[in-house]
Amino acid sequence: MARQSSVKRALEATGSFATAQKNIVVQYQNSDRTTDDILKKIKEDALSHGVSEADFQKIDVYIKPEEHKVFYVVNGNVNGCVDF
Repeated sequence: MARQSSVKRALEATGSFATAQKNIVVQYQNSDRTTDDILKKIKEDALSHGVSEADFQKIDVYIKPEEHKVFYVVNGNVNGCVDF
């Protein structure tokens, strides 16, 4: 147990994949979107469809660049899509 704690503290101090800063960009043809851009669009769309800020617990995202759409499901029961 003590060994696991010291390994965890070392990873937090030096970095690890989990703590590394990440930048993900989806590119298709002449368009590119960051995950932050996509999530912002999803949030705005879901809020406009009656989901309150406090209701977000889980968001599943399906990116279909060939259709220029991003489909999402909030909490397993609110479906929607936004333009890519």
